[in-house]
Amino acid sequence: MKFSDILTNAFSLGLKNLFPVIGCIVLWLLTIWIPYVNVGTTIAIVTLPAAISKGKTINPLKIFDKSNYRPMGEFFLAGGLRSLIITFAFFFLIIPGIVMHIAYTLTILLVVDKGKGASEALKLSNHATFGHKWTIFFWLLFYGIVLLTIPYWILDWIWTPLAVIWMIGISVIGLGGKAYIYGTLTKDIPEEV
Repeated sequence: MKFSDILTNAFSLGLKNLFPVIGCIVLWLLTIWIPYVNVGTTIAIVTLPAAISKGKTINPLKIFDKSNYRPMGEFFLAGGLRSLIITFAFFFLIIPGIVMHIAYTLTILLVVDKGKGASEALKLSNHATFGHKWTIFFWLLFYGIVLLTIPYWILDWIWTPLAVIWMIGISVIGLGGKAYIYGTLTKDIPEEV
């Protein structure tokens, strides 16, 4: 996996799903106040990169799919364990926290998309990202600074609504990048039945 591949695919996958992702977010915002329903829709939103990684245009109504509730326990367990590990690693002068963040970046997607348990997903994510952490780090740095922050500041200085529109559009590119990374690094991991 090369940085240029991530960049190219981030744009193609992201732009292909621009309006469906906006639709998902609007539907999620409409249901965020409804107890229990918001759990399923939030799981669907968080795992959009897994759906996008399949190369198809996503359907915004899929955030209401009942299958989003199936991995609820593992979703929360994996998220909690991941956060705990990363937080603890940050106490060792920040760099180990960054490494752990990258190592476990695919955990939640593996739980929901591949049906893995929390501890297995952590292990698989660490294994899948092994040898690719620098590439992922440079993608995150490039995306966060060059594509997101600097243009946002410039557009916000010109006219704030432009900055908001930029933020929405570029967020989809970030989802496309994560989708490509996930799809590439986990293609050989079988789904649980």
